Amino acid sequence: MNHMPPESTIGVALPQTSAHGWLRRVIRVLAVGCASLLILPYLLTPLYRVVNPVSTLMLWRRAEGARVEQVVTPIDLLGPILPRSVIAAEDARFCSHHGIDFGELRLALKAEAAGNGQPRGASSITQQLAKNLFLWPGRSYVRKALELPLALWIDFVIPKRRQLEIYLNIAQWGPNGEFGAEAGARRAFGKSAAALSPAEAALLAAALPNPIRRDPRRPSPALRRLAAIYAARAASTAEIDRCVQAAR
Repeated sequence: MNHMPPESTIGVALPQTSAHGWLRRVIRVLAVGCASLLILPYLLTPLYRVVNPVSTLMLWRRAEGARVEQVVTPIDLLGPILPRSVIAAEDARFCSHHGIDFGELRLALKAEAAGNGQPRGASSITQQLAKNLFLWPGRSYVRKALELPLALWIDFVIPKRRQLEIYLNIAQWGPNGEFGAEAGARRAFGKSAAALSPAEAALLAAALPNPIRRDPRRPSPALRRLAAIYAARAASTAEIDRCVQAAR
């Protein structure tokens, strides 16, 4: 004799099964979405050898309706002074490392572990490029964990000269939505980047870590001292010119 389960049992079991299936589908969709977001930067990077990209910050500002000023300029038209000054200021071993300056990274980790005052900056230009193109500003271990392999991939896929060209065109260079060297130079000095003097180029390079608070148009004494150091480094480093010209 067949015994059918009570109607109340059937009524409870079916919604639970349906709820579990719905939850599994949501988890699968989220997993696929996260994997796609992680893979997308690696797929886009080869395109940036020839396509001019924008930064995540530029996209965010445009989505908010905020001002974005950018004049994309080939590196040959920026002149040699500013690229040389930026390398001297931001990443002295840019021409020799493979996306990450592991020596600087070790020193930064030691300083942070020892609690020696302000965190030491150790991001290479390639790491900053990875952050600007695909990640978000601010300090976090999650962002750094995503940034490091991206920097290695960018350096593997994109020549140094093109890396520098992209960085100079997407870095934030002013407090009111100025992005790229050309927009930064026009705001600060009312001239094109190619017409900058060594002192002006060094001031722009010194402002890069914090263009909101560091204003090359009205530089503080501390910013002037920093710019003088970078100008001296840039003037004495012929290797930078050889690297940038050779890595096409």
